[in-house]
Amino acid sequence: MKTLIILAHPNLEASRVNQRWKEELRQYPNDITVHELYKEYPDGNIDVPREQNLLEGYHHIILQFPLYWYSYPPLLKKWFDEVWTYGWAYGSKGDKLKGKRLGLAISIGDKQENYQPEGSVSFTVDEVIAPFKASAGHVGAVALPYFAVFGASFQASDEDINHSAKEYINYILKHQQ
Repeated sequence: MKTLIILAHPNLEASRVNQRWKEELRQYPNDITVHELYKEYPDGNIDVPREQNLLEGYHHIILQFPLYWYSYPPLLKKWFDEVWTYGWAYGSKGDKLKGKRLGLAISIGDKQENYQPEGSVSFTVDEVIAPFKASAGHVGAVALPYFAVFGASFQASDEDINHSAKEYINYILKHQQ
């Protein structure tokens, strides 16, 4: 079973983590398809039927993005708003995402210990990604546990990032069933 990666990074060339993850993903062309939103839609005009058809062709979908202000990049938000439509993704006849397995692969700039109730962020990652889990539930998809690397902005070493790329592949393969 193949996995679709929806990669949403507005400046992928400058990203150490997401760029490395993409390189690792490309080594598995028989198992993984990478779809880069910012590359496909630099003008922000999303081809909704194309995106819906793409999603319909996969049972396992991972959204890969950097955490932006405790949320997702703007084009990914626009993609959700325009692609996950009433009558297609939800509503009495909207069942195209029902039963699909939906995961998140997130690069997080801050340290992991800050994503605790007593940390500087004051919220866990699970609390921050609650809208994703709620959206998955609303459309009948199965929300998978998230995959994340912390310290992406300045603390992660090249070794840490390389290790996270291997762990990311393991995460994908584990949840493909």
